Amino acid sequence: MVAPDSPAPRILIADDQPDVLEALRLLLKSEGYQIDTAKSPAAVLKAVEAHDFAIVLMDLNYARDTTSGQEGLELLNKLQALDASLPVVVMTAWASVDVAVEAMRRGARDFITKPWDNPRLLTIVKNQIELCCAVRAYHRLQQENQLLRSKGSGPNLIAQSAAMRPVLEVIARVGPSDANVLITGENGTGKNVVAQALHAVSVRAAKPFISVNMGGLPEGVFESELFGHVRGAFTDAKSDRAGRFELADGGTLFMDEIGNIPMSQQAKLLRTIETGEFERVGSSRVCHASVRLISATNSDLPAEVAAGKFRQDLLFRLNTIHIHLPPLRERREDIELLAQHFLKQHVERYRKPITGFDEAAVTAMRDYPWPGNVRELDHAVERGVLMSQGKAVRAPDLGLTVARDATPRLDEMSIEEVEAFLIKKTLARTDGNARRAAEELGLSRSAFYRRLEKYGL
Repeated sequence: MVAPDSPAPRILIADDQPDVLEALRLLLKSEGYQIDTAKSPAAVLKAVEAHDFAIVLMDLNYARDTTSGQEGLELLNKLQALDASLPVVVMTAWASVDVAVEAMRRGARDFITKPWDNPRLLTIVKNQIELCCAVRAYHRLQQENQLLRSKGSGPNLIAQSAAMRPVLEVIARVGPSDANVLITGENGTGKNVVAQALHAVSVRAAKPFISVNMGGLPEGVFESELFGHVRGAFTDAKSDRAGRFELADGGTLFMDEIGNIPMSQQAKLLRTIETGEFERVGSSRVCHASVRLISATNSDLPAEVAAGKFRQDLLFRLNTIHIHLPPLRERREDIELLAQHFLKQHVERYRKPITGFDEAAVTAMRDYPWPGNVRELDHAVERGVLMSQGKAVRAPDLGLTVARDATPRLDEMSIEEVEAFLIKKTLARTDGNARRAAEELGLSRSAFYRRLEKYGL
């Protein structure tokens, strides 16, 4: 069935037999689809030129004295020329299955034999419409990325490597839906950018995208930050304040570092996710928000569940769709593209006459292990722009020598450089797991995240 809050897909049914048209119209209309009909190839072409259809369901024979299917095959060629992305499902009698196979060779997506089986027909129609939406969303995402890159704003999802292709495909398929998405990956891999890309291709794109770092929320302000508070609810509550759920109403709420929510707060979050209801701190009035949830973590949540540190029912709610982002060292084809993008941003910001990287700088970036991933690359390029004294960023300008397995001279490093170096090494040793790295370094969660931000890791 079509979701009641989404626009009904429009289907064109083409057949020269009125009883067939009526039977299919009634069947598909009962599933919530908009239905148009056509009785001839000319009428089909006219309808497709005038309207945007989700799928065409068409017979292969229209003249009473022929069963060759040639009319349908010729019509299929013309439809492909008009819109190659439009799904076409052909209908034929059992005796003409060979013609249907030929139609699929020419671009038809599937075929249905007459008399048809209603459940199979509905499944084919539903699957083809969903696939068409995914393909169109993917192309739209690619176009938006090109536009956003040229404008220098928005979710700059720069990804041409084979390792990122599955990520782009999942974004295209699930972005237009309201499904909750869990994004996993090491720190700095671009989880926030992927979340924004999902929001950009969703039906909620015109509504707010609200982000909250769950790892940086002290337990004492957790409820206030997420659900809001009323004046006088606690000492510093000088006025009413909306929480993140309320601010994201109608749009998307991105909860970064979801694995760091204390167990004591997970039940409250689960209740809001399940019902959409919450109360501001200090108030008994029930509020409601329609929010699409996207979460991110560098933790192994199934392992956290097994260890009793994360609720399994909460994980099920968050993990309708899972997207895993590969670390930058596994998508090296993207390094130079990303570096050029960051270079353009920082050159504009600092107004320096820099045109690119020299060959040694490009080689250094390709060889570097990037424990801080894309975020570290961004900060390295920014450093390169600031340190460069010519028209090209050189390898020393990037400051990557410490992490290239050369033993650093601690007596030549500042306290900040030593601290950043130790954090990088610990992150590399823990495969980018921020919680484990913080524990090994003896830092609290919030203190560790402050240092990650400070050093661009």
